[in-house]
This record gives sequence, structure tokens and C-alpha cells, in this order.
Amino acid sequence: MRVLLDTNIVIHREAATVVHEDIGVLFRWLDNLGHRKCIHRVTAEELAKYGDAKTRRSLATKIANYNVLQTEAPLADEVRAISREQDRTQNDLNDTLILNELYSERVDALITEDKNILTKASALGIADRVFTIDAFLEKVTAENPGLADYAVLSVRKEYFGRLDLSDEFFASLKEDYPDFVTWFNRKADENAYVCLSEGKLIALLYLKLEGEAEDYGNISPPLPRMRRLKIGTFKVALNGFRLGERFLKIVFDNALRLRVDEIYVTIFDRRIEQQRLMNLFEEYGFRFHGHKNGPGGAERVYVRSFARGADRSSPKLTYPFFSAQARPFIVPIYPQYHTELFPDSILRTESPADFVENEPHRNAISKVYISRSVERDLDSGDVIVFYRTGGYHRGVVTTIGIVENTVDNIGSEADFMRLCRKRSVFDDQELSRFWNYRRNNRPFIVNFLYAYSLPKRPNMERLIDMGVLRNVDDAPRGFRQITAQNLRDILEESDADDDIAVNQT
Repeated sequence: MRVLLDTNIVIHREAATVVHEDIGVLFRWLDNLGHRKCIHRVTAEELAKYGDAKTRRSLATKIANYNVLQTEAPLADEVRAISREQDRTQNDLNDTLILNELYSERVDALITEDKNILTKASALGIADRVFTIDAFLEKVTAENPGLADYAVLSVRKEYFGRLDLSDEFFASLKEDYPDFVTWFNRKADENAYVCLSEGKLIALLYLKLEGEAEDYGNISPPLPRMRRLKIGTFKVALNGFRLGERFLKIVFDNALRLRVDEIYVTIFDRRIEQQRLMNLFEEYGFRFHGHKNGPGGAERVYVRSFARGADRSSPKLTYPFFSAQARPFIVPIYPQYHTELFPDSILRTESPADFVENEPHRNAISKVYISRSVERDLDSGDVIVFYRTGGYHRGVVTTIGIVENTVDNIGSEADFMRLCRKRSVFDDQELSRFWNYRRNNRPFIVNFLYAYSLPKRPNMERLIDMGVLRNVDDAPRGFRQITAQNLRDILEESDADDDIAVNQT
């Protein structure tokens, strides 16, 4: 494959003073698979203007590591139309020129972290060949499981004082925050959420509860006084395991448990991993508020209201809340897939040791359910109650999901696999079998958010008593709509958080 690398990828690889494991993993995959690393002329020109003279000289010597495209494809009419509509600056035009090489099929794939390029690619119908770092790593680990040599341990709590401050993971944090070492040592007896790979730290999340007396004098404009959850430190290596989503779910779980009114985070936008986190925050309803001034410079401040509300058309914006007036459905999931898809809904009879390695489908908030159900008319904001099959005593409801959208009438097996990969419990071989099982009844896909694990799990016997199911032969076999009262009864019987279901339309 000829893989075109956007300017921001090359800069992330070559211009940083600190070696970043995430970009190293990407380039290791490109080399192991024998892909040609290509750059566009405009990238070479941008690198020649980047940073100070020393950085420019360094970059100039490293251009030889890439294949600079010697010719440029004529601008396609469709690309030209996008350019006239969207391009306002020279950088916008450069993005279009890079994308045009992919559209003209002179290269096979493009790797970028630029949101505008991703938006243009979607409009041009070539989004399936444009990848962020995470998306590309997901693709190659799925296609080449034998080469994936960096299985990781699951997220756990750890004291700061037990972490190795000399680990290179902390290098960028020390670089951004002059007082980081002092701050870190003061936190020695406090907990953070961490994730390790081969003994190396690859993700860390620190949360702090703040009350109404908190001083926000260094934030402009000042934050109004209220009960908040601060995301104090949040760094995740880009490795294809969707750890960012896994940690973000931990943020929301804590916000719900601590009954906060708002969540906020301060973050620099100097590095690709920081920009990726900002994109993730915005996707889940965080909005830019202002800046925080500190010894390392001005950080961007993002806030997320945690007032009870449910946006049924864009459920990520109000996740994990859902509307009590939305249509509820019950759907089965087999035991062998249940905890793979919903690790926080693990049963007492299951061993956590069986689920210790991270998998993208375990970590993701946004997941895929594949079905041949007769009922296919699910809408954004609808509520899914997942029923773990097992019969009269062992069949239990465990988990609440929120529908994002459905995808039916899928054109090909390749499209089906691309849409499901890394957000479902099935590997490529299983997906292929599922697609071809009944050719006259192809499966459809429900994209949903993993919203809430029920504290208590009513079994089939209790569901029959409550009128959710009629009898032992009435276990759901596909999506089945239940009543709003059924949903209320399930939530009450499960000791669910009173705030999770919002009484609004």
C-alpha cells in the first residue's frame, strides 16, 4: 500500500523533542507491513517553514525517510467543488490537495488527525480510506492479529506514589507543566486510574471533586461556583484500543456517583494526543469555555454540563442520561458475548481475570449490536435493555444502552465488516460467518452507547412477575419493544440511579 501521511503526522513523528510511543507504534506497523510512507509536496513545503532554524534543519534531513510524491493529480471536479465551498486559507487548500491524491487513487490510504480533512473525505465518499492514528491501528490489528504484540492490562486504580516518575510516559507532562514533578509528589497518597502495557504506563486519569468554594481566579472567564468534577490529568497513548473512550466512561461514571453539576478539563493543544482528546471531549458534549493561565502557558478550558437532560437526536451530548419517554426495547445477548461487550456489567459468577486484557470493543462507549431481528425500526435516543440469556433463574437484565442509529441494507460483506470492526464482540472471521449465514436475510447494525450497568440484575423469574415477560418461553429473540412502565419497573427493581432516566421528551 501507498500510505499518504498528512503534515501533522510527520511533524508529530519528527519535530517533537520527546519520543512518543503512540506514533512509534504507527510507524512500526507501517514498516512491518511494508507500506510505502508518502508525503505530498505541500507537506515538504510546510516542513521547510516549521519552527525555528534548528528544527527546520532537522526536518530537512529526515525528509529522505519519506517518498515525496513527484507528480500531482489534476484537481477532480468533485474535489474542486468542495474546495470552492469550504477552503478559506492556504492551509485549507493544502488539505484539499493532499486529499485529492487519495480521491484520484494515486495513493491507497491517508492518515491524518485533521477534522476538516475527515469532513471533506466524508463529503467525497472516501471516508473509509482516511484514518486517524487510532482508526488505522484498529484496522491493522484486526487484519493482522499475529503481529499485535502489545496486549495491555485492564484499567485499575493505583497510588501516584507507586508510579515511576522517570517513565517516558511523563516526559510530555513534565515538558508542558514546569511544576509537574512537585505536583506529582504531593499526590503520592492519592489514586489515579492507570493502564499498563508490558509494564509500561500507557494511560492515566486523575479526577478531583471540587466544591462551591473552589477558586477559579486563573481561569478566564471565571467559572461560576458549583459542584464540579475536574479532569486533573488525562493522557492516553494512541494504540487502537480505544482507551480514551474507556477513561471517558470512568469520568461520567464518577460524575454520576458524585452528583456533580459540571465536568471540566484544562488542556494544551500542542500535541496530536491532546488534539485527539479535545475532539473526543467535543464529541461527548464538552464545549470550549476559555483559558487557564499557568506557568506552562495558557491552557484551553472545556466544560460539560452534567445537568439532567436527554438529547434524543444526539445522545452523546447528554450521555449517560436517557429519556424516560423514549421507546424502550429488550434484546438478548448470549453469555459468551455479554461481558466481552459490557465489562462493567460482569456477573459475580464470572472471573475478572478472564477479561483482564483490553480489547477495543470492551473499551468503547459507542458499540455495535448485530441482529436479524424482525423489529428493525429503532430510532436515535431509544433505550435498549440487554438481557443476558440463561433461562428461568440465570437469565438476567444487566445493562442499559442508548441507540445512536441503525444501518440496514448494507451493500457488501466488506462494508459490513468495516462498520462492525472493533465495536462488536466478533472478529473478522466470525463477522464473515454472520454475514453469510442467511443470504436472503442479511443482518443489520444498531450503533448504541454503553450507558449504564444495573447494580442489581432481575432474573427471568422476576421479569415474569413484573410483567416484562409473559412466561418462560417468552425470552426475547430479537429487539422487542416493552412499555415505559416495564422500563421503570426494571430500573426500580435494579436499584438504578434515580438520575439516569430523565422525565422529558
